[in-house]
Amino acid sequence: MVMNTHATERHDHDWATPAETSQFRTTPSYAATLAYLQRLQQAAPDKIKLETFGITPQGRPMTVVIATSDGTFTPEAARAAHKPIVLLQAGIHPGEIEGKDAGLMLLRDITVTGKYLHLLDHAVLVYIPVFSVDGHEQSSPYNRINQNGPESMGFRGQSQYLNLNRDYIKADAPEMLAWLRLWQKWVPDFLIDVHTTDGADYQYDLTWYTEDPHKLDPVIAQWQHTLMVDQAIPAYEKLGHLASIYLEFKDGRDPRKGIENFGSGPRFSTGYAALQNRPALLIETHMLKPYAVRVHAVYDLVRVVLQDIDHDPAALLAATQKADADTIARASDSHAQVPLTFKPDPTATPFELKGYAFTQTHSDISNDLWIHYDPSKPVTYRIDNYNGLLPDLSITPPAAYVVPAEWTTIIEKLDAHGIAYRRIGRPMKQIDATAYQLGQPQWAAEPFESHLMLKSFSVHAEPVEVTLPAGSVIVPLNQRTANVAIELLEPQAPDSLLRWGYLNAIFEQKEYGEPRVLEKLARDMMAKDPKLKAEFEQKLHDDPSFAASSRARLNFFYERSPWYTVQRVGLYPVLRVDAAQLGNIATK
Repeated sequence: MVMNTHATERHDHDWATPAETSQFRTTPSYAATLAYLQRLQQAAPDKIKLETFGITPQGRPMTVVIATSDGTFTPEAARAAHKPIVLLQAGIHPGEIEGKDAGLMLLRDITVTGKYLHLLDHAVLVYIPVFSVDGHEQSSPYNRINQNGPESMGFRGQSQYLNLNRDYIKADAPEMLAWLRLWQKWVPDFLIDVHTTDGADYQYDLTWYTEDPHKLDPVIAQWQHTLMVDQAIPAYEKLGHLASIYLEFKDGRDPRKGIENFGSGPRFSTGYAALQNRPALLIETHMLKPYAVRVHAVYDLVRVVLQDIDHDPAALLAATQKADADTIARASDSHAQVPLTFKPDPTATPFELKGYAFTQTHSDISNDLWIHYDPSKPVTYRIDNYNGLLPDLSITPPAAYVVPAEWTTIIEKLDAHGIAYRRIGRPMKQIDATAYQLGQPQWAAEPFESHLMLKSFSVHAEPVEVTLPAGSVIVPLNQRTANVAIELLEPQAPDSLLRWGYLNAIFEQKEYGEPRVLEKLARDMMAKDPKLKAEFEQKLHDDPSFAASSRARLNFFYERSPWYTVQRVGLYPVLRVDAAQLGNIATK
């Protein structure tokens, strides 16, 4: 009996991960990570399979691990077996790499050592050990100034300096395009995304975030709440951990002022999953805890979550199937409302923050308050929680969107997200639709993720009759990805293609009038329209900057003439059609 125990101990030691071998001082390179995963695959080929799902800009393979108890290695097999699919990803920000090392440990204990042999009896795990591989390999001790270990860690951006966790909806990066193909292949039922915080100091070793219920189908919101609040977090804390909801402080210099929602949206992992009718969990380990503590925190929470899913897989499957069905059915409801933007709920709820004592001193360097925490003095603060959100701007979705054939950039984004559409094979005339006329655009002063964001604009909807060229696409909203289409194509959505600057050309005037010609045009127009003359004179009186600009004065008349309006400046190219119009298109 003693010999068997020692043999087991030696066997387990042989499977120590690189991070464990270093006592969590270091995290392994990508090559060492893959070598360990390949060892696992060789030892348990019926439980682990490695696949390449993309290539990074620097030519590295993007690896995904499929883990199962019984060789269920395809999405088709998972669906046939009624097993929910859990996508666990690490290293989207490669300096925040606990998810990789925790994942290696967990895979070992599920498949090789047998410690949690039955954890995946009723679920399939799709695991990305490192999402941003190029960023992971740009390792340095100086990449994360706020963080306590490991000794060296990856860089936040990928090799083209894009932040992948701002790229889900716009999908610029090759890595994100590969991830979207993986998502469409598996259509996971649940997403877990592992990160590390910045920000304040406090007692918790881990914080977590799920999307506000107003962003989700009710059945998804309920399943998510049951999983995390009722089951996973209580079980996790019984293991000796301390966890909190995500802590975004209203004022980082004074935690007592309360917490608020950090402003997730479709550019983020959890926000994108919400558009896809999927629950998602954001894990944020606390950057000041030792790396070993953070890795074990992720290990234990993911294990507990997988146990809960494995215990009742049918509940998760029922929730995602119902949410998809609800989205498809919504297309038949002409009164349905879909929120595009959200605002803070002004009503706070009480929250007990397990923090530390702190002092505030004035800094002569920054001329601001400098906060100093004392981790030797734990303190519980009663503060306000303003995490709740309420719908703000909402729209009634059309039966379908129409994208003219020439707008290939838009169509390519539909393809990237797997949104279904049909192309018309010949030109179609006299199509009744609704168009948006946009104006008064204002762009951000500085670039964000390689784009100048369109901050604000005016919107006016108007009926139009159009001719569609062959190759134009009809995007019906009776599909499970309808919410993604709405986010991309509704101009006022916070992460629309318009907001990201893909359609800036529609605001550009291409034809201009010479001042000598516009002088005569102005006189002719005022002679024919006394109201226009009065409007011009009132603007001269009310707007000094207008009065001081000869070009603005002349453009006042040019922009009200058919020589300008024929250019269709600000006409949004994506059209909306209702059910009757969609039926007419189908019969043409």
